[in-house]
Amino acid sequence: MNTIFFVLLCLLVLATFMLGRQRAVSMRNGSALLHSLPNYHGMLLGISALLVGLFVFVALAAPFPVIAPWAALAAAAAAAYAFFTRIGPDFRARNVFERITLAILLACSGIAILTTIGIILSVLFETGRFFAEVSPLEFFTGFQWSPTGSPPVFGFIPLLAGTLLITFIAMCVAGPLGLLAAIYMAEYATPTVRAIFKPVLEMLTGIPTVVLGFFAALTVAPFLRTSGQFLGLQVSAESALAAGIVIGMLLIPVISSLSDDVINAVPQSMRDGSYAMGATKSETIKRVILPAALPGIVSAFILAISRALGETMIVVMAAGLAANLTANPLESVTTMTVQIAMLLVGDHEFDSAKTLAAFALGFVLFIFTLGLNFVALRLVQKYKEQYD
Repeated sequence: MNTIFFVLLCLLVLATFMLGRQRAVSMRNGSALLHSLPNYHGMLLGISALLVGLFVFVALAAPFPVIAPWAALAAAAAAAYAFFTRIGPDFRARNVFERITLAILLACSGIAILTTIGIILSVLFETGRFFAEVSPLEFFTGFQWSPTGSPPVFGFIPLLAGTLLITFIAMCVAGPLGLLAAIYMAEYATPTVRAIFKPVLEMLTGIPTVVLGFFAALTVAPFLRTSGQFLGLQVSAESALAAGIVIGMLLIPVISSLSDDVINAVPQSMRDGSYAMGATKSETIKRVILPAALPGIVSAFILAISRALGETMIVVMAAGLAANLTANPLESVTTMTVQIAMLLVGDHEFDSAKTLAAFALGFVLFIFTLGLNFVALRLVQKYKEQYD
């Protein structure tokens, strides 16, 4: 029934748009000077029918599920008819339509802000419950993480070390490769090569992370272990290096695509001025284009770092679940996001410190990402002032 209602509502909106536009056109052809274009009259009828219909349907769906669709359609038709009768030379349809559009945009922005505030408050509340049972000093300075132990131990530092280690490895892979790929496609590649390489490179972002996790566990990790044995190194079956390399592969198109767009946005006049001074192409890229595009490149790197910090599936399948405090990339480690997923898997009551620890980790990860974005914003503002 709901599907039929939405189909009928869409047809009604389309019909009211066509009727309103046709009436305005006919009046304009009759030598009447309209304040607004015919399209605005039609869009005003259509959007009024859509909004009123949806509002009535949502309001009546729970108490009167049978009559709600028909009442909503009737109300939508009545709202459209009210504006239909007002179509004339003095009716400011464009102003009314723009005010309605502004109200919709404002409501959407408010919902997004309230949702963010709600998420923060809910995580903050559960984090407070966790720290009521576990000392914050023990959490932030502990060197052991064993939430299922007897007694449970909640030391945050091994998770932080594992998260930073894998993120560092991923950025060492994705940063140079992504930036160099962007420079090549923006400055050196022919239009034909660019049209082929750019979509193929961006296909990496469409590969599910679980597939990349299988690739890391079945291909990259065995290759690293075999190579390590050949070199006389002890490589764990699940290592931070394997996870970092594959996450870096996932981040290459993020950095390359954003950096490519930023480099292309640098004015051609800056390139021409550099060439006029006798600079070569490589000198122009190093001393003119990259400094001018630096704010956007920094933003691309920060976005990639945030993506690496939040990656879960690849780490689970390639790096393991062991909370080892180590800086050796050849050993197994875990991250904050992996532990959040593990702590919330299965049937748990949200009264134990074990489950509440996931919210504490989420809150710390949120603060960490927020601080990272703040630093990046300051850097961007600094260099924007220099090159604007």
